[in-house]
Amino acid sequence: MEKKMGEAVARVARKVNETVENGADFLDLADCKLMMFPIGIYKVMRNVTEGIHLITLANNELKSVTSKFITTFSQMRELNLEGNYLHRLPEEMRTLLHLKVINLSRNKFRHFPEQLTALKALETINLEENEISDVPVEKLSSMESLRSVNLKSNPLNEEVQVIARPLIKFDLLVSPKGAHAAS
Repeated sequence: MEKKMGEAVARVARKVNETVENGADFLDLADCKLMMFPIGIYKVMRNVTEGIHLITLANNELKSVTSKFITTFSQMRELNLEGNYLHRLPEEMRTLLHLKVINLSRNKFRHFPEQLTALKALETINLEENEISDVPVEKLSSMESLRSVNLKSNPLNEEVQVIARPLIKFDLLVSPKGAHAAS
């Protein structure tokens, strides 16, 4: 157990160091068994956070995203949080003015994260395979940059599918009627 934990820590450290040393615009911490974003990373990356535009934390064991994470990486354009245990986002999400793509698929959201509707630059929202039944269609329809919302494999209310179509100008991806992921 300790050996595996040590390997995971070393892997995270290696990936963070690669990003810092190479001046990369991305941070890829996918598949690192993270239960939370490591606090030490903030210090190590303090001089490069403004340049990070893509962060991947997919397939970890995250139960939450902290306000500090959002405010530290405020220049993010793409955030991949697929395959975690998230059920809500911090209010500070509204401050990600440059965010264009967010992947929240395969998480535990029961409610559509409405903070996303405040993001003017957002083009793509992926919430596939969550537990969402209701969607703020009116708010989404007023998002001018929005191109695609993926809600496949969610137990959506039938009304959402019926009222959404005439109101929206983006692609709304949903599962065929009656088909959604088993809870």
